[in-house]
Amino acid sequence: MSMIEKEIHHIGKRKTAIARIYLRPRKGEMGAININGRSLEAYFPRPALQKIAMQSLDLTGNNGQFDIYVNVAGGGISAQASAIRHGIARVLNEMDIALRPVLKKAGFLTRDAREVERKKYGLAGARRRYQFSKR
Repeated sequence: MSMIEKEIHHIGKRKTAIARIYLRPRKGEMGAININGRSLEAYFPRPALQKIAMQSLDLTGNNGQFDIYVNVAGGGISAQASAIRHGIARVLNEMDIALRPVLKKAGFLTRDAREVERKKYGLAGARRRYQFSKR
């Protein structure tokens, strides 16, 4: 695996969550993961969300290889975890093009474009209608 000499950054998105990922060469023993000034475990208390956020690194075998700094805003915590996964995958793809087939097959390079559908007039929600009364 080729080590990086300088910082690489990219953006990951999911719904309204936007994550800016900064990947730097490792300084300490293990690679530090810093999300909005807090550790991964402090920012995502649920192990499932920690796993989602780190899936790109686990899949490529780069867990602990780099220091990762993340600024994430918008959306809920689940969308933020998915945005971080997308951003890390894009950074890894830029760093080493040989990782692209693995990341592409797992679907981590594809931006999940699903958004909330807008409410329509005359309806209770986006598609939900008011109850119909015949009499």
